[in-house]
Amino acid sequence: MSPALLAAVSGLGLGLSLIVAIGAQNAFVLRQGLRTEHVAAVVAVCLVSDAVLIAAGTAGAGTLVSRVPGLLTVVCFAGAAFLAAYGLLAARRAAGTAALVPDASGRRAGLAVTLTTCLALTWLNPHVYLDTVVLLGSLAGTWGRLRWWFAGGAALGSAVWFLALGYGARLLRPVFARPAAWRVLDAVIAVVMLLLAVSLVVQGVRGG
Repeated sequence: MSPALLAAVSGLGLGLSLIVAIGAQNAFVLRQGLRTEHVAAVVAVCLVSDAVLIAAGTAGAGTLVSRVPGLLTVVCFAGAAFLAAYGLLAARRAAGTAALVPDASGRRAGLAVTLTTCLALTWLNPHVYLDTVVLLGSLAGTWGRLRWWFAGGAALGSAVWFLALGYGARLLRPVFARPAAWRVLDAVIAVVMLLLAVSLVVQGVRGG
């Protein structure tokens, strides 16, 4: 596997690991998909917003990391701590009984209201900035000249998830009505996040 492809695949894996979780934004996209209500517009807002935020983080954080050599090690350890915390939270959810069951009944909302809600859930959510600008942007910087391949992979992961969630929601409705389905998904996320955290610790010990 070429270094560029490896960077893209790493970004894809991390992007998917961060975004595939029960949260306000995903719950909203799933709900719109189940209701078949303005799905294209909602998916477009989510994936374009993520791409813009990832690009912004990559441009700024990548430059900062390259200019401050010692910062690379700090980013690795900080990223590892962040991923470990995410993994532990996912493991906690996996051990619980929560399920995401959107209400498919009720009156259809207008496009303007739907887009406003989607934009608010995306741009006013601090976790979105932590995931995209801070974490993904900083980790992209550790790839040096290949950071845009990493960023592209992360953006692709975001696009794939939102498209699958928005348009595949009707097919998944019977599955995600069961708490066990979300527990399995969160268990997988926990494993991936913790493994990525370990890999970052190793990279940080080696000095990036």
